[in-house]
Amino acid sequence: MTSDHVVPLQIYYEDTDLSGAVYHANYLRYFERAREHLLGPAELVRLWKDEGIGFVVYRCELSFREPAGLGDHLDVRTRVKMESDYRAVFHQSVWRPGGKQAMVEGTVQLVCVNRDNKLVPLPATVRERIRDSEL
Repeated sequence: MTSDHVVPLQIYYEDTDLSGAVYHANYLRYFERAREHLLGPAELVRLWKDEGIGFVVYRCELSFREPAGLGDHLDVRTRVKMESDYRAVFHQSVWRPGGKQAMVEGTVQLVCVNRDNKLVPLPATVRERIRDSEL
């Protein structure tokens, strides 16, 4: 088993709501950013420009345990597993450094589509990258 892929995160004023806590939908943005880091931004651009393949969220589920607030420094941890040749499942969580439990946990399932929005298998380069960092 490999370790989590970790992306550091700082919470800014723009991330918070009226109560001063991170607005719940922003965790989807943080998870997206972490997945992009794991898969490689350059490869994602290449796949779209050269092969016309992009990623879409098939299913998403989030659980919230503890709010984050302005100025917090956190980590987004990601583990990924190939569910099939067509779907990758990302298990993601937000942690305080040194924390004993995740503040937010999520499972995001991604599939790939072509420029016509038709389902296509995950590209070989992506499957290889996922296998290198699988659960």
